[in-house]
Amino acid sequence: MSAPRPAFASTAAVSTLAARIDAALPQTQCTRCGYPDCATYARAIAEEGVPINQCPPGGAEGIARLAAITGQAPLPLSAEHGVEAPRTVAHIDEAWCIGCTLCIKACPTDAIVGSHKKMHTVIEPYCTGCELCIPVCPVDCIQLENASGSATGWAGWSAPLAQQARQRYQAHRERLPLDPVMDEGEEEEAPGASAKDGAASSAQVVSPAAAENAQAARQAVIAAAMERARQRRLQGPQ
Repeated sequence: MSAPRPAFASTAAVSTLAARIDAALPQTQCTRCGYPDCATYARAIAEEGVPINQCPPGGAEGIARLAAITGQAPLPLSAEHGVEAPRTVAHIDEAWCIGCTLCIKACPTDAIVGSHKKMHTVIEPYCTGCELCIPVCPVDCIQLENASGSATGWAGWSAPLAQQARQRYQAHRERLPLDPVMDEGEEEEAPGASAKDGAASSAQVVSPAAAENAQAARQAVIAAAMERARQRRLQGPQ
């Protein structure tokens, strides 16, 4: 009779499987799968056997990849979670942008640049087409543009783009606790502020309470974006 399997072995195997699944996902961090990011969906598949057909950006090829890794039978893409489509990138109509910064806070790969009450713009190579910026925009000045022609799913994506998106999302997550959230109407520090004032400001930014509040605020923005995007998808084309 063989010795009992160590408890940690199963955990290690699940972690390894989750990592392999995550590496096979397109890393758009779009939340369409029903989870807050690709890594969480990967863990749910590995730990709970969640269906592998909930990732519209990966499309049919993505489902086939996950089937090969997990041993689950390939399934058609879940209509509840979306449809396979060409890769898109967001475009901001700068003439209408009011500089509210909500899209910046919602972007999982920091592909949008701008500042409070200043025009924002999208860095197209970093945009994953996740759509999270669209529902939070109060003036509807963001649109999606086709970036892959007729190619859909993984055919319109690529491993280098997925790796770049993963790295940018990880950097985004690591920075969140240290990034202050500027309230509406709050102005940036005046250039003539003293070093003492600057030190006090820095201390406030990195204090545990400020960090917790900043992270909670950003999570609330993203949660609201996820829900509005979900409702918009359920309603279908207008």
